[in-house]
Amino acid sequence: MSPAESNKKAEVTMRLSEFEMPPMQDILIVGNKAPIGPEAAKRMVDVLSPDQYAIVKMEHPFIEAIVLRKGLLSMLPQEKLIKLILEEGEKIANAQMIIKAQINITVHVSRSVDL
Repeated sequence: MSPAESNKKAEVTMRLSEFEMPPMQDILIVGNKAPIGPEAAKRMVDVLSPDQYAIVKMEHPFIEAIVLRKGLLSMLPQEKLIKLILEEGEKIANAQMIIKAQINITVHVSRSVDL
């Protein structure tokens, strides 16, 4: 086939899902050179879900802060949750990124009672 007769093709993949309010998940990992900072991200979610998210500032080479849903802190201590988020998040994040993450926490309880 000559260049004048070339065929162009494009492959398109589309994933559709329901729009969520607010348009984020449970967690935002904000890089220290991201287009918006953690305070702006929190203001954005506060418009749609007032007082549901908290900012945790980081002393980290490229992550400035983590914005997380406050309800998660009633299920897991903040220190353990932040450690887990950092361990996994820093594998894919960089200074320019804002990563959204969803986390599912299941608490298992087993107790014995006297009969």
